[in-house]
Amino acid sequence: MKLDFIDLGNIAECPMNMRRARKAPDVADILPTIRKRGVLVPVIVRPAAEEGRFEIVAGRRRIHAARIAAGEDGADPELARVPAAIMEAGDDAAALEASLIENIARLDPDEVTQWESFVRLVRQGRSLEDIAATFGLPELAIRRVLALGNLLPRIRELYRREEIDAATVRHLTLASKNQQKAWLALLADPDLHAPRGHQLKAWLFGGQAIPVRHALFDLDGYDGTVLGDLFGEERYFADADAFWAAQNAAVEARKADYLEQGWSNVVIVPPGDYFHHWEYEKTPKRKGGRVYIALRSTGEVSFHEGYLTRKEARRLAEGRKPESEDKPARPEMTGPLAAYVDLHRHAALRAALVGHPQMALRLMVAHAIVGSHLWRVTPEPQATRSDAVRESVETCRGETVFDAERRAVLDLLGFSKEEPTVTGGNGDDYGATGVFLRLLSQPDDAVLRIVAVTIGETLAAGSAVIEAVGSELALDMAEWWTADEAFLTLVRDREVLGALLADVGGEALASANAGEKTKTLRTIIRDCLSGTNGREKREGWVPRWMRFPPAYYTERGGVPTAVAHGRAVAARDQLAEQETEGRKPDSEDMPLAA
Repeated sequence: MKLDFIDLGNIAECPMNMRRARKAPDVADILPTIRKRGVLVPVIVRPAAEEGRFEIVAGRRRIHAARIAAGEDGADPELARVPAAIMEAGDDAAALEASLIENIARLDPDEVTQWESFVRLVRQGRSLEDIAATFGLPELAIRRVLALGNLLPRIRELYRREEIDAATVRHLTLASKNQQKAWLALLADPDLHAPRGHQLKAWLFGGQAIPVRHALFDLDGYDGTVLGDLFGEERYFADADAFWAAQNAAVEARKADYLEQGWSNVVIVPPGDYFHHWEYEKTPKRKGGRVYIALRSTGEVSFHEGYLTRKEARRLAEGRKPESEDKPARPEMTGPLAAYVDLHRHAALRAALVGHPQMALRLMVAHAIVGSHLWRVTPEPQATRSDAVRESVETCRGETVFDAERRAVLDLLGFSKEEPTVTGGNGDDYGATGVFLRLLSQPDDAVLRIVAVTIGETLAAGSAVIEAVGSELALDMAEWWTADEAFLTLVRDREVLGALLADVGGEALASANAGEKTKTLRTIIRDCLSGTNGREKREGWVPRWMRFPPAYYTERGGVPTAVAHGRAVAARDQLAEQETEGRKPDSEDMPLAA
């Protein structure tokens, strides 16, 4: 490779440049510098077939900017010559690598463009190890990009245009071509919903994706299909029935091994039932301890060696015969006597809890998570019929941060991180007990994290409570939300669009465009928010409806957030009035209860 100055007229596009055959690049950021100083960093070229001419390998934006600057009136003639590093002719793979290295280091291309270029390198004879070493990337990253080849071209194009997110693409790489076509058909039908993210995984696997890591059997002898995701971090069984046939056979083999080792019995706990440690006591093999093999619907299997039920362990400690050998006996307590004992114990316990607020808090959280026949706590469904709104919420910063904390809390509670919610239990008494006992072992700061996620999941969207809490927190929505296309598309009222334009661009701009169509007003608002088409960019803008406190744009009303805020303010004012008069709050006439 040698350095030289080359006339712009002798430089043409190179088929190995990864950004070839696209529209003219955006050079607004480098054009002023090149006008004044010319091209300072050498571009990379290689000799073309025609003598004296060269092809761009890397530096297309600099060449384009130099041509613009050299063609302007009064331009310095020296701008027409650019410094260049000249490669050897004929090595297509080396040229492609040079283009990729420079472009990836300077400005990340989209993953589909990377895939196209990596595929061409592979066809040129480069191995994955060579590509990874050349670009300083792990082999897993190269494999992840190359896995896009499992997708139909239309899906790759949707990903390139950012119309589907990375999580959806990752799961689509698990799908067969027929499943991908079926998913595209759902996406194209406005009356149907194409699943995305974790919903897509459930759709692909019929409701339950079973990870390969849960298998007890040797995969070499497994006849079913195993699918790997885009990142190569996890693999799944495509056929749940085939998995369970092999898994159950492996469980039976383990059971036979335990019995051969001298255990008195091996009990298989089926999916849907649970092995709760607090219902059992550790008992060694020589004293009749059993092995419990617990199966989960996720395919996970856990082994609990040396246990008896507490009742059996107590009888054993007393030297009594197994219960089956005793004569049936009358119940020790009659029904009324049992009620008497239960109610007195209940009265004593709740009085004692008054002096143990930390324990009471943990008990309340356990009931909020699992429920009981007296408790029913329902997660906010965040329901909407609009796919655009659903996608906007699922990908917003607030939902991303909350989902990460939810997963951490699920881990603290010993739940699967793939559970969609922490709350929403079925009221199982044993389940609530188990959660309570686990909470007792957690420090206060961990319990408060769990409390925050629990209440976050069960806060009603659009309620006065949202307004009260948001005002107390002085919540700045600009830190959590930016206007997206879903929001702008939903605003269709001309008067409201005019008010929004005044908000983001000023009264003068709104007055000058007062007679424009709604589509035009929406375009101008979009330009003001993005700083395009000569508009000054408006940073940190949030519409009045979304602020804390919210407000109206017109006199017509019809803003639910403002109505809810009014109820919250009325409740606060009434409470202040009662405190001033020395009265206790009257829950029967508080506006929030209306």
